[in-house]
Amino acid sequence: MAELLFWPALLAYSEAAVAYAGNARRPGRAGRFATWGVRLGWLAQTALLVVQAARSDGFPWSTWAGSLNLFVWLVVSAYLFWGCRTRYRLLGLAVMPPAAGLLLTARLGGGTHAEEHAGYSTVFLVLHVGFVLAAFAGFTLAAALSTLYLWQERRLKHHRAGGLLGRAPALATLEELSARSIVFGLPALTAGIVAGLVRLRTSNAGFDALEAVTLVTWLVYAAFLVLRYEKGWRGRRAAYLALAGFAFVVVVRLGLPITHFA
Repeated sequence: MAELLFWPALLAYSEAAVAYAGNARRPGRAGRFATWGVRLGWLAQTALLVVQAARSDGFPWSTWAGSLNLFVWLVVSAYLFWGCRTRYRLLGLAVMPPAAGLLLTARLGGGTHAEEHAGYSTVFLVLHVGFVLAAFAGFTLAAALSTLYLWQERRLKHHRAGGLLGRAPALATLEELSARSIVFGLPALTAGIVAGLVRLRTSNAGFDALEAVTLVTWLVYAAFLVLRYEKGWRGRRAAYLALAGFAFVVVVRLGLPITHFA
C-alpha cells in the first residue's frame, strides 16, 4: 500500500514542478495545474506517511531516507499555507523541483517503505528528529523566500519591473514571510537540540561534529532574529544572513546519513 501511494505523490510533485516552469513563461492555466499538483501530491504523501505510521511499532522515519521523506512533507506543508496563491507561484518554482527530487531520493534509499521496527526510542525521535526536521523545513522556506527577494530586488534595481516581477509578491512581503518562517523554525530547532542533549546525557554518547554544526546553525538564526528585530536589519543583509544559515542546514542534512543513521 505504501509503495502505491508513493508514485502518485512523486508524479503530482513532478507535474507541479513542470507546470510552475511553464507558468513562469506564460502565466495562467499552467499555474492552476501546478497548484493542484502540489495539493494532490501532498494528500498522497500524507496518506503514505499515515500508512507508515500505522504499520510501525515505533518511529517509522528512523532512517536517513525515512527522515528525508518526512522532511519533504514538512517543506511542502509549509509551502501550502500560502504558496498556492497566485503571487507565490514563483516560490513554487524554487520549492517543488527539489521536493520531487528529494522524494525520489528517499524512495531509492528505502524511506517510503512501511517499516515494522524502529531503531531508536520513539519519544526521542519524535522530539529530536521531529522538531529538527520541522525547523529545517521552516528554514528551507525562508531560504527560498530570501532567494526570491534578492532576485526581485535585483530586477527592480535594474529597472526591469515587468514580466515575472509583476506576478511576484512585494519585497516587504517576502522579507516579512522569511522572518516569520525563521521565527517558527528557531523554537522548533531549540526543542530538538534540547532533546538531543538530554539523550546524550542519559546515554553517555559523545558530542559529534554534526551536533556542533547544528548549534552553529542555531546561533546564526538566533543572530538573524536579534539583528532584524532589535537592530533593524532589513533587505539584502537579512536575506544573505538567512541564506548563510541555510548553508549550515544543508551541511547538517547531508551529514545525517553518516552520523545518525549509519
